Amino acid sequence: MGRTKKNFMDFIPVCNPAYTWDADNKGKVTVHVVNRGLYNWIAQKIFKKPRISHISLDEYGSYVWRQMDGQRNVYEISKLVSAQFGKEAEPVVPRLVKYIQILYQNKFIGYVKQK
Repeated sequence: MGRTKKNFMDFIPVCNPAYTWDADNKGKVTVHVVNRGLYNWIAQKIFKKPRISHISLDEYGSYVWRQMDGQRNVYEISKLVSAQFGKEAEPVVPRLVKYIQILYQNKFIGYVKQK
């Protein structure tokens, strides 16, 4: 039997529990990343790099981040983004897919099993 192809729109993204995050009163999300490991330790000691990096997301990224609850799939999130931002977010699907792929590659999110 061959492999069955999976549709990316059916993937259910979830925020990585290893990172903490918070939102300000305007809803903008900041993800807090603790820099661990030998290279980070050296950079902290020699180059005075911070132990915790704070990554601020823009308005669109913050909205998408808050929608990734482990229940909604990429398709459902795309519909919510369209409803929230309208024409400003166009083209929604390619932008959202690329954004989620970047978050996944940088280990900010993972995927849970499909429904």
